[in-house]
Amino acid sequence: MGQPSAWQPLSRMVLPMQDDLAEQLGRRERDDLEFKRGASDRHVLREAICALSNDLPGRGTGHLLLGVENDGTPSDLTVDDELLRLIAGFRDDGRVLPAPVLSVEEGRFAGRACVHVIVSASPSPPVRYGGRVYVRVGPTTRVATRDEERMLAERRRAADLPFDQHAMPGPGLDDLDLELFRSTYLPAAVSPETLAENERSVEEQLVSLRLLDPAADPTALGILLLGYDPSAWLPGAYVQFVRYEGDDEGSSVQDHEELRGNLIDQLDALERLLPANIHTAILELGGLRQRDAPDYPLPALRELVVNALMHRNYETSNAPVRILWFANRVEITSPGGPYGAVTAENFDKRNDYRNPALAAAMKDLGFVNRFGRGISLVRSTLAVNGNQPAEFQIEPTYWGVVVRAAA
Repeated sequence: MGQPSAWQPLSRMVLPMQDDLAEQLGRRERDDLEFKRGASDRHVLREAICALSNDLPGRGTGHLLLGVENDGTPSDLTVDDELLRLIAGFRDDGRVLPAPVLSVEEGRFAGRACVHVIVSASPSPPVRYGGRVYVRVGPTTRVATRDEERMLAERRRAADLPFDQHAMPGPGLDDLDLELFRSTYLPAAVSPETLAENERSVEEQLVSLRLLDPAADPTALGILLLGYDPSAWLPGAYVQFVRYEGDDEGSSVQDHEELRGNLIDQLDALERLLPANIHTAILELGGLRQRDAPDYPLPALRELVVNALMHRNYETSNAPVRILWFANRVEITSPGGPYGAVTAENFDKRNDYRNPALAAAMKDLGFVNRFGRGISLVRSTLAVNGNQPAEFQIEPTYWGVVVRAAA
């Protein structure tokens, strides 16, 4: 059997498709039901999905119907597979963060075709689109007030949160690099318009972005992104880089570094280390033509290292991410095996996030361009550069990859 189409719902809705949604859900918009006549304005659709994900009234599930006018009458919307795939793509395009939990299918409204988007309440509110938190208030979608954001953050704290959103025992606000927050992370995570309107204290901004919990304790995310020394609180939160002269660990060490700063500093250091260790030959193509021939394509190594840092287990492992650079290969290892829907068999086809807030932060900072394309990018860039395919080793508590140098 072939792979399911991209728009296949994540979970089937309770309502049978033959039931008319006008009868089931009603003809008037409310805080858990929004109508849109079409799909031409993707901006407002993402705002609606963000607002329903935040679920301010606590309904548990919200509904977005495309093909329905604001007055509850059907519009002339052509529903086909392309449209369904487009709407389902909002789940993984990295614009609404954390990624919304939704399903998409064709439905009937007053006898006419429509698209029914079922949006589950996010387990990790507040959800943002374009740096702003949207909520439904009655039949309207609007930017959340400060008190509404605080309510959503408190709801998140009361839930069973992923580890990266847990408050850390011990560290305080003084353990965070607030200048790095103001200069680097805040402008990346929040739109310029929102910053211009922002009158919040630094503590309120940190809470809003999950870097502090509502009691003003740094979260694991805050320590990882902004901590002066994250490994003081999370012993495995560092990168070990070793460059060997030969092909095994018994050969002479040419370079050795332990990157123990926060993740922003670690990734900045790796942006220096990776290209500095790539050797580039010049191939003569005849006449005056030449071509650079690196032994490794930088985009592939960069993607593998970012994934190792983003998906690793920071909670129960004290092992670092390791980058061992030999004369003939690079080995990257990371503690933490497959998570959630990901298995050793489907790791290149499925996505899930052990550290969802960290993944969203790395997307904001530009270290991740698009979720879900990492393995395919690695494979394609290696092939174009003339390297052998990457060799992955996926175990229950461990993830590793070997990339061999181009001949």
